[in-house]
Amino acid sequence: MLNTIGVIGLGVMGSNIALNMANKGEQVAVYNYTRDLTDKLLQKVEGQALTPYYEIEDFVQSLEKPRKIFLMVTAGKAIDSVIDSLVPFLETGDVIMDGGNSHYQDTERRHDGLMARGIGYLGIGISGGEVGALTGPSIMPGGDREVYEKAAPILTKIAAQFKGTSCCTYMGPKGAGHFVKMVHNGIEYADMQLIAEAYTFLRNNVGLSVEEIAEIFETWNEGELKSYLIEITAEILRKKDDVTGLPLIDMILDKAGQKGTGKWTSMQSIDNGIPTSIITEALFARYISSLKEERVRAEVVLAGPSSTQPNLDKDMWVEYVRQALYMGKICAYAQGFTQYKMTSELYNWNLPLKDIALIFRSGCIIRAEFLNVISDAYEKQPTLANLLIDPYFAEKTKDYQSGLRKIVCEGIQAGNALPCLSASLTYYDSYRTGSSNANLLQAQRDYFGAHTYERTDLAGFFHTDW
Repeated sequence: MLNTIGVIGLGVMGSNIALNMANKGEQVAVYNYTRDLTDKLLQKVEGQALTPYYEIEDFVQSLEKPRKIFLMVTAGKAIDSVIDSLVPFLETGDVIMDGGNSHYQDTERRHDGLMARGIGYLGIGISGGEVGALTGPSIMPGGDREVYEKAAPILTKIAAQFKGTSCCTYMGPKGAGHFVKMVHNGIEYADMQLIAEAYTFLRNNVGLSVEEIAEIFETWNEGELKSYLIEITAEILRKKDDVTGLPLIDMILDKAGQKGTGKWTSMQSIDNGIPTSIITEALFARYISSLKEERVRAEVVLAGPSSTQPNLDKDMWVEYVRQALYMGKICAYAQGFTQYKMTSELYNWNLPLKDIALIFRSGCIIRAEFLNVISDAYEKQPTLANLLIDPYFAEKTKDYQSGLRKIVCEGIQAGNALPCLSASLTYYDSYRTGSSNANLLQAQRDYFGAHTYERTDLAGFFHTDW
């Protein structure tokens, strides 16, 4: 019997995707450049329809036509190398799918090159980590629609399910799928940093213990802040260190890593004039965290505010933090979905904003309760310019902006860095300002560079001999 799909790349994600496919009834061929990972996967197999191959030609020939090959390989040159090794054995109509975190422009280049040979190519965003890969991730496929239809029965089956609906939807042509995943990761950066800042304020400004903050996050996860990241934060704060008996969080070095997708999100937005300040501040927060040794030296050199802390009312300020965090999340998601909208218009992708929110409801890292509300907003207004002006979110920001202001002001006064909460407030205030100070900027540009300016009362462009 021929295999229905093949998986190349058997690291944690690849092996779990292969097991997911086998568990869902597919006959799966697996191949890895080195056989050690193949052998490791075979030790996990208990009767699943999963067959190993150790030569790329044997692997390809084992697949039913049109062949469907799923790559879970490190983004970059490794993808190109694997594709080059496959092409000599493929035929017109076969399909290659890249499930890694490839840059969407690389995906478009690969798509064009393979389509010229008659080979279909899909760039597929996958979110959910190793657990999601095994039990059902959120899946964001991009490429030619007719190519997607060949793989859709398998992709929709292995994706996470939310109330009977698959968390896999066609995103659009060429690199659209990987672009959606890239911005998803940018939103994820912002969401994580906002949560970290809320934790910092509760601990440093309100003076709560790690255990008390864990209880607060557990409570928040029962309300409108309910999300995967809030849930795991409570679990993280509950965890004790086996060596010291202290909260494990206090034993973890404060240096955060990143794999590039957050940076790509910021760079794409900058290149195309899209405001994603919260996502970019989250990226910069990770960068400055890496300067651990410098920060330790600077701590004893650079002055901060007086160490005297006001006696903050616990219940009142916990509620302010909750409001600030929710409003920060609204602003961060507003920036991410604005990036989807503006880029979709730039490339004529017609990204399904309503459906993007829906497939994020299960399986993925940023799954959250209010994604239903985001989907509803685009259902009612498909051309909605910004989530902030949706009636639901506009009302929420009206109620919560005061709490965000209090947290940002109090935190800054106490010397705590709150880059994403501050950026959220600045973004909100900038977006709601009908007349800004950009007129002075444009006057300065015209003064030193004769860049001209537009007038509020007359049409056209003008230059003044200052």
